[in-house]
Amino acid sequence: MSTPTRALPQICRLRLLQPLTQYRPHNTSAVDPSEISHFNALAADWWDPHGTSRLLHLMNPLRLQFLRRCLSRGSATPGVPPKRYLDVGCGGGILAESLARLKGTEEVVAIDPTPQVLQVARDHMRQDPTLQGRLRYLGTTIDGLDKALAAEGLEKGTFDVVTTMEVVEHVPNPTLFLQQCMAHVKPGGWVVGSTIAKTWTSWFTTKLVAEDILNIVPRGTHDWNKYINANTLEAFFLQQKGWGGQSGEGIVFMGCVYVPGLGWRDVKGGEKVGNYFFAARKNEE
Repeated sequence: MSTPTRALPQICRLRLLQPLTQYRPHNTSAVDPSEISHFNALAADWWDPHGTSRLLHLMNPLRLQFLRRCLSRGSATPGVPPKRYLDVGCGGGILAESLARLKGTEEVVAIDPTPQVLQVARDHMRQDPTLQGRLRYLGTTIDGLDKALAAEGLEKGTFDVVTTMEVVEHVPNPTLFLQQCMAHVKPGGWVVGSTIAKTWTSWFTTKLVAEDILNIVPRGTHDWNKYINANTLEAFFLQQKGWGGQSGEGIVFMGCVYVPGLGWRDVKGGEKVGNYFFAARKNEE
């Protein structure tokens, strides 16, 4: 799984082929304060399907489609829907609420360090009584989650699925962040996420077109320098002991593209170009 680089300047090629461990390796924090400030400013209309989070609303069905694809390859409880989910970087709760409504779900723990956005998530949850007892929000980062779970009487490493959608490209240290997420997955479970490949195409579509020309994404949402290629993530997961199966069969990717007027569509090979989903399964003990 390689990213085409023929037309790219040599300096850019070196960046694209960096192992994940070389992406911002010296920052041990899971949060960039500037990111919190940016997303706090978007809190007010998070649940407006025509507002600043419109593309996230439109992407949500594809998120669930990809999750089903992963689970069809195996799960912590074969033949039984996942019972416990952890949604890391949940934002206003678009995915968290959907997970809580899935058949078989007993509990969703959703975390986010952005106070205003998390309050929006809690307020929206209260509008649906069926979510009470099935969905709880915690104001914490992934590196503070152990303590937050203990305070709630919950244990680490007990989740069937850990999701982290559109988060990896916003954290200072993606290697540490992903390892911390993976620590909360039970044997046979999955870590599932989405991010953006680092190519000129992704710069053109997500930065120039989406943010600067069409304004369908708030300006400053993305930093192209933080994008991560699928082959980099694949290599990272293969290096993690006890993950991905015997030969990488437990590592899954699915590219996707936004088509104006039609919404998000999965695209074969799209993970080499722009937006994509990724997942890795923890081996059975």
